Formats: sequence, structure tokens, C-alpha cells
Amino acid sequence: MLTSMVHELARVLGDKGVIVFSDVENVIMKDDRTLHEVFKLFDLIHILTTDHSTVTRITKEVIEDFAAENVVYLELRTTPKRNDSIGMSKRSYMDAVMEGLRAVSSVDVDYSPAGLKTNTFNGSTRKKMYVRFLLSIDRRESTEAAMETVKLALEMRDLGVVGIDLSGNPIVGNWSTFLPALKFAKEKGLYITLHCGEVPNQEEIKAMIDFFPHRIGHACCFDEENWRKLKSAKIPVEIV
Repeated sequence: MLTSMVHELARVLGDKGVIVFSDVENVIMKDDRTLHEVFKLFDLIHILTTDHSTVTRITKEVIEDFAAENVVYLELRTTPKRNDSIGMSKRSYMDAVMEGLRAVSSVDVDYSPAGLKTNTFNGSTRKKMYVRFLLSIDRRESTEAAMETVKLALEMRDLGVVGIDLSGNPIVGNWSTFLPALKFAKEKGLYITLHCGEVPNQEEIKAMIDFFPHRIGHACCFDEENWRKLKSAKIPVEIV
């Protein structure tokens, strides 16, 4: 479903001359992508999600796709974006995300922080899904932009935002750029997930482990020393 939606939206952008559709069609439809192709697809998705209506639609359809698979607890990662040409701020981007969440009709969606604790059932036969958000810092962003995302996450805790994610092209940006924002997020009690070890940058991997995030994604290119550090730190690794 998501692949067909991305294909449809990319074709529209191609017809408008925003992108060259033939350059991305193969990457969209492939099942087995190289790392370069993965980030080419991610770059496309970043382009697709720079207007409010598309962000709303994607959020709604992604949640409904997971509901159809009987998922009960869902964490969505999304990168709040600024697009001054259409009046999009990071906050209005997230407002569009929330609009998509509220438009879901195939399942009862609970994004209240208290929802998982109360776990109340009223006898309804409708399925219920608990949806939470991680706001992503893109590695292309500045320290100031990263801090803006963290502050937005703190503002939206009552709307299901539970943490911060550092992601994006692993060969772009420096760990030190994002560290102030991540430290602040951690101090304020937000959960931290780091995309780590997608490429063999052992110095950065070591620094990320030393930060003690709550979770690490990927962990593909660790040397023996960093594997030992990771196991000793008992930091969970996300498996997809």
C-alpha cells in the first residue's frame, strides 16, 4: 500500500516537473535496495512530505495499513519539516500528522499518554491501536534545527510524542552537531533512538554508545571493540 502511494505521489510530482519520475521509479518498486538506493528513496519521501495534505494522507494510510495487520502498538517516526514557500513550519507539519491520525476510521486510535496505563475496554468490538511518535532529527540539520525539533517534541508530549530519533544519510553531518539537542532531550525525559553503525565509522559508533541511548537502530558495521561496548552497555538494538 505504501509503495503504491509513494509511486502515485512521485508520478504526480513528475508530471509537475518537480522530479524526473523515471529516475526514481525503479528505486520505488525494488524490494532489494543498495544503501545508496535506500537514501535516494528517503530523499524522495522528504520531497513528497513537504505539503500539509500529503503529510496528512500518508499518516492516515500508514496507520490504516498497520491496523489491517492487527498491530496493537505502533511507533511512527517522522521528521518535522520547514517549507517557508508554502508556510509550513515544523509545528504545522506535526499538526498535519495529527490530522491524519484523527482521520483514521478503521480502528480506534489512542494517542493519550495515559492510554497504555489505563487500558480500559468498554465492550466495543472495534479494534484499538495505541499510536506514539518519535520526532526525527535529520543528519542534514543544524544544531539549532535539531533543538527546535526537541522543543517541539516536549510541547507535544500530550499528543503521543514519546521520543527523539536521529536518522538520515549516515555519511552526512557530524555527531557533535546533534549532541546538544540530544542531551537536552535526554535530560527532559524523552526516549532517544540513534541510527548507528549503518556505515563503518567506528569513532562515531563509540561516541553514540557512550551517550547511552535507549535504543540503537541498524548496528551493522561495528568492530569487535564496539560490539563488546554495546553488549556491556545492554542497549537494545532494533531489528526490522
